[in-house]
Amino acid sequence: MHLACPACSATNRVPEERLKDAPTCGRCGAALLPRQPIELSDGNFSKYISRTEMPVLVDFWADWCGPCKMMAPHFADAASKLPAVRFAKLDTEANPQTSAASQIRSIPTLILYRGAKEAARQSGAMSATDLLRWINAKMAS
Repeated sequence: MHLACPACSATNRVPEERLKDAPTCGRCGAALLPRQPIELSDGNFSKYISRTEMPVLVDFWADWCGPCKMMAPHFADAASKLPAVRFAKLDTEANPQTSAASQIRSIPTLILYRGAKEAARQSGAMSATDLLRWINAKMAS
């Protein structure tokens, strides 16, 4: 399985049976599968999404957004409970190119990417339980 490094964007090949062994990047040594959301930017978004074969759930948010701030701990909690999905956050204010290209109209917005393509989208804050239920339903379809 190919995984993009969240720190340096290098593509790493990790055998599926080794995913539980806390793999690290061959280039920079960063954890490839952190149990917390990673920060994406205009500079690394497309590389990360296109080079990661695992599903990637991105939370499009902004610092001034109250519902975004309320959902952040729930998003982090869901990330710690679902290792089969990569969790990432993208600040829409600091990264307007990716936000525009992703057609973000309201925040928070969650987009689930599978195979570098958008598989599902949901706007509005959710609890960790609702997030897990939504992700599992979308992964099953």
